[in-house]
Amino acid sequence: MATIDKQEKETLLIALGGNALIRKGQVGSIEEQFENLKVPIRQIASLSRQYKIIITHGNGPQVGNLLLQQESCTEVPRLPLEILVAQTQGQIGYMIESSLDTALMELGVWTKQLLITLISYVVVDEKDPAFQNPTKPIGPVLSREQAKDLPYPTREVPGGLRRLVASPKPVTVVEKREIKSLVDNDFIVICCGGGGIPVIREGRAFHGVDAVIDKDLASAKLAEEIRVDVFLIATDVEGVALGYGGPDQRFLRHMTLAEAAQYEAEGHFPPGSMGPKIEAAVQFIKKRGNRAVITSIGAIEPAVAGTAGTEILVDVKF
Repeated sequence: MATIDKQEKETLLIALGGNALIRKGQVGSIEEQFENLKVPIRQIASLSRQYKIIITHGNGPQVGNLLLQQESCTEVPRLPLEILVAQTQGQIGYMIESSLDTALMELGVWTKQLLITLISYVVVDEKDPAFQNPTKPIGPVLSREQAKDLPYPTREVPGGLRRLVASPKPVTVVEKREIKSLVDNDFIVICCGGGGIPVIREGRAFHGVDAVIDKDLASAKLAEEIRVDVFLIATDVEGVALGYGGPDQRFLRHMTLAEAAQYEAEGHFPPGSMGPKIEAAVQFIKKRGNRAVITSIGAIEPAVAGTAGTEILVDVKF
């Protein structure tokens, strides 16, 4: 079977949302997560024939569950949040890697590509105001009874309450050079899981902090730093919508930067859902000027082909 020379391929970064592993209403068993991964991973396996691939992913449910497990057990020492993020990078990276290996074989894709999961640090600013105002929801939805005595802040979400933690902005991905080198050598790289392990600089070293980084913003930073050609955010809706959930809901196929700013000012992109995705896509377009697409988990391939999702444009209006 003919192959495409690796130097001719463009680089595609796919940021998988948490629903790639755990869907609404599920308990999040390992069996459910592996089954759910089949939908995006088969598409990514197919796309690897035309693109150099980087996969990033969320970890909100998984890291939240680890926190709950710790809080329900006093027999062993509790671990800080950055260690739990590292644990989920290994856990989810293994699940993606093994699922992708199977999908490549099932498709009969002849390739010398190798798969690797990279534990990733992301530098944040210790003076980021996010540390004084936790806003990032993690973990399962809790009832008011379950949440009433918790020692941390929560936020109202559909169905109940979720734990909030600090979510500082990403400054730089520490392993960006290693990731670029691996991708250029035809590795499919799984990295920046859960937005990366948040660290601050202490002289020439790094020190982990108790926070989580938005995975879409971290993915945009990586896409910018290693000069990705296509940045795709896969989530649980078909694209960006105006009036989402209302009677006049309307999904957009294209949106300019100016329109994105206008719609955000009008309140169409809530900070706990579509807001960070829009921010990440806009950030990438402003820095790189290439393609940024927001689409559903089930429409990754057509979105890359330009027939699904919402594409963010510099100034051209369709």
